[in-house]
Amino acid sequence: MFDFGLRIRELRESHKFSQEELGRKVGRSKSVISSYENNLKIPPLEILTNIAVVFNVSLDYLVGIDKEEMVSVKGITEKQKKIINIILLEFKEKSSLTNGLSERQQEILTLLMNEFSTRY
Repeated sequence: MFDFGLRIRELRESHKFSQEELGRKVGRSKSVISSYENNLKIPPLEILTNIAVVFNVSLDYLVGIDKEEMVSVKGITEKQKKIINIILLEFKEKSSLTNGLSERQQEILTLLMNEFSTRY
C-alpha cells in the first residue's frame, strides 16, 4: 500500500527543507505539513499541485500512481533536450559496463562538452 505521507517526507528531506519551509512554499503551517506526512490529513488538490511544483514532480508521482520521478526540461534548448534523450537511451540500452567508452559514449561526451563549454 502506498504511503503518501512518506512520499512527501522523502521529497522534503531530499530537498533539505524543514516542514516549516515547505509550509511557507505551499501556504500551509508546519503543523499541517506534519499532519500530511503522518497521513492524518489529505491535502486539497490546490496544495497537492503546489507541492508537486515545489518538488518538480508529477501529481501522479506525488500520489503514488506513477513510480518514476520526472525530469523537467523547462528552460533548456531543443538541442539540449535532444542530448538528454540521447543520454537516456544510452543508459537504458546498456545493461552492463564495459572497459572504456564505446564510440557512441564518446560522441555523447563530445556533444555535451561542445554544448556546455560554449555557453558557460
